Amino acid sequence: MSVTAITEAPVSTAPAVVPGTQARVPGTARTVSSVEGSYSGSTAKRSGGTARMLSRGAVAGSAVLAAIGFTGSYTALEHLGLHHGFGWFSYAFPVGVDAGIGVLLALDLHLIRRRTPWPVLRLLAHLLTAATIAFNASSAAKGDVVGAAMHGVLPLLFVASVEAWRRLVVKAADLEAGRESAGVPLHRWLLAPAPSWRMYRRMRLYGISSYPQAVAMEKERTVYRTMLERKHGDWRKAPSEARLPLTMARYGLSVDEALALPAEAEEAERRRDEAEEDRRLEARKRADQRAADAEVSKLTSQATVEAARYAVEAQTGVAAVESRSARQAAEAAAEARNRGAVAEAQAFESEAAAEANKRAAEMEEAAAGTRARAAETDRAAAETELRAAETRRRAAEANQAAEVAEAEQAAAVAEAKQRAVEAERAAAETQAAVLETQARVAEAELRALEAEDTAKLTPTERAARKVARMILATGGTDPEAVKLQAIADALGVSTSIASKRRQEAAELLASGYRPTDLTRV
Repeated sequence: MSVTAITEAPVSTAPAVVPGTQARVPGTARTVSSVEGSYSGSTAKRSGGTARMLSRGAVAGSAVLAAIGFTGSYTALEHLGLHHGFGWFSYAFPVGVDAGIGVLLALDLHLIRRRTPWPVLRLLAHLLTAATIAFNASSAAKGDVVGAAMHGVLPLLFVASVEAWRRLVVKAADLEAGRESAGVPLHRWLLAPAPSWRMYRRMRLYGISSYPQAVAMEKERTVYRTMLERKHGDWRKAPSEARLPLTMARYGLSVDEALALPAEAEEAERRRDEAEEDRRLEARKRADQRAADAEVSKLTSQATVEAARYAVEAQTGVAAVESRSARQAAEAAAEARNRGAVAEAQAFESEAAAEANKRAAEMEEAAAGTRARAAETDRAAAETELRAAETRRRAAEANQAAEVAEAEQAAAVAEAKQRAVEAERAAAETQAAVLETQARVAEAELRALEAEDTAKLTPTERAARKVARMILATGGTDPEAVKLQAIADALGVSTSIASKRRQEAAELLASGYRPTDLTRV
């Protein structure tokens, strides 16, 4: 205390804190901060020590109360069991009833920590609680109300201690799991029964475990409905999308979640369309791949068949030429031998040997011609072999062309994938631009509404200016660019009134109205 008094002396004599004063008295701020730090530290230490003392006292006190309640209940139930003829079992009967309460509640806590709760256990524990109170009360003399109450109080001590520890364990388990399981408090049930029931129903049906969160959501919906009534006169006259937070409140949605439903639905539909388009593109790509593979296989098969046909024709031609050449050569040789033999015989037999020699020379010349024809046949066979080689070369070129076609197809697939990626990036950029435009439009709408509030315009004038902003949002000043039905939906009026508001908006635009010109609201 002496240190605190000494350090607080400069603070009492320091002047009031105003801008620029701290530079003249630098020691004052440091002294105040040190005093506050030492005070907060000492307060935290005292509160921590007090909390520990309270915890220890609560543990000891609850143990004493539970022991007293159990002892009193045991004695009363033992006498009651003996009176009803339980015999030796009357000594175990109180333990079974009173200890059963603690065991059932302990099992309930264990299942809760295992995240497999079974409410029947707690219900049985409450039935045993009612039973032990009734048994203890009935152990008093008949007609002795005070004695019955005295006997009934003792088990209440034991049950209250066990329930208090159960509540503490459940709360610790909820905090450990990151849950907040506070329900609707009693004072709210008393002050607003019907709204409390609706809040309790939403919390239980849609998993809202935090009571402050439920209150905040209810407050947000109330403020939102008030703003809709301020804008439209009656919230039921607001557009359907603007009424979503109120119509979806029964399903446990907040204002922001309900307002985001149309955008989420559109986004989900867009994703489904994109997925369907991707499936169609993938199916078309697979069909093109199958067609290309079939064409390549067809070309390869044709080239193989053509090469085999040329090879067979070449082999057949060579074999035929060789056979003809051999046959002709054999025939020429046999004819030459026969003619030579005849000539020789005629030469020996007659004087016409000279003529025989001449014919022999002619036969030799014929044999030479035959050999020339055989050489020509060999040349034709060589040409046939050359054509077969050319056929094999063309088949190899066809195979190479097929490989080139496969490479080009793979390149085309890669290019298609690249174009798909670029298209997705362009779509993302477009979406970002749309969101930015919507943000600017919303900001301009907000400024225009603030300006209209400042000018205190009538609802008709506000509606005309809203239609004018809708026309400007199309990128021009043509009133026909905005459909009457869109105006009717936005204002919540009929098409005839929407036509009047569009005419008034056209006149405003013709007079030079722009949302950014706040002096012309």
